[in-house]
Amino acid sequence: MRYKCLIIDHDDTTVDSTPAIHYLAHQEQMRRLGRESETSTLEEWFKVNFDPGFSVYIDSILKLTDEEKKICYEIWREFTTVMTPPYFEGMLPLLKEFRDRGGIIVVVSHSEPDIILSHYKKQSEIPGFLPHRIIGWTGDPVKQKPNPWPVEEVIREYKLKKSEILVVDDLRPGITMANRAGVDSAGVGWSHNLPVIKEGIIDQCTYFLDTVQELSDLIFT
Repeated sequence: MRYKCLIIDHDDTTVDSTPAIHYLAHQEQMRRLGRESETSTLEEWFKVNFDPGFSVYIDSILKLTDEEKKICYEIWREFTTVMTPPYFEGMLPLLKEFRDRGGIIVVVSHSEPDIILSHYKKQSEIPGFLPHRIIGWTGDPVKQKPNPWPVEEVIREYKLKKSEILVVDDLRPGITMANRAGVDSAGVGWSHNLPVIKEGIIDQCTYFLDTVQELSDLIFT
């Protein structure tokens, strides 16, 4: 294999979660806030998460109060703790083959660890399959992408060389994390397939991949 460790994003990289869960939560959030007229379309929601990013969106564009942010978080948990998104076709077999060949799989995501773990436990395609480690949102931004800490932590824990790691992510924070840590990255576009997102990261990543099969070809060739 070309790499020994995959540091892989979760939402919209491994699972098709924006249309299945997060966009539906956004619609409900705007409804309960009484701002339905400002609800994004699905394509707009993908673009918001790419640029300016969710945090900037709620702070600088929606200008939510702390109480409104709490309402939005509670709604997000209502949706994410009950609903399970589908895995992209071919993703779980790819990850299982990588692990079976001795590879290390670490999920690095802005979603919370319990949500990510539940998605793996609830999937029925490959029962019992889990990544080696999940690094999700902890509330400490220093330990989240785009900062390099997650990659550095994986290097320390598994005694890896930087050349043995590939970061796989659909958005800029993951690619920036990889660049800051000095490891290869694969930007992926199979969830949104939007030119504006592809053009925004293609020059920043080592590879840009349009399909899960292309990822398989890259790591197993």
